[in-house]
Amino acid sequence: MPSVFTWTVRVYYEDTDAGGIVYYANYLKFYERARTEWLRSLGIDQQTLRDRDGAIFVVRSANIDYRASARLDDEVTLTLNVEKLGGASVHFSQQAWRGDTLLSSADVKVGCVDAATMRPRSLPDVAAAKMRPA
Repeated sequence: MPSVFTWTVRVYYEDTDAGGIVYYANYLKFYERARTEWLRSLGIDQQTLRDRDGAIFVVRSANIDYRASARLDDEVTLTLNVEKLGGASVHFSQQAWRGDTLLSSADVKVGCVDAATMRPRSLPDVAAAKMRPA
């Protein structure tokens, strides 16, 4: 696993607000997509985790700092770093960049829960092994 995962998204009209800038809540969507693509890059399929292991991921907390605005047609590079891998949780540090300009940064904590009960459960062994740094 690389120490920092990078994924790029293009800003579409639907991502912007009346002022023509990315609506603040859409950064949460961008960060979610980057986490999904990170899992995919590790060979972890979330639907398979649900079907085979009965495990799903839920966001426990997200703290976002906004610094600059992205606009229509901008290419935004999202970075993701695992700060801590726990038995039933993952703590991420994420950032959104336009070139050399930091647009926002986020501290996101994700928990693993049982799909049927929504109670905390340990990360499936196969997923946890792939998430650990080499």
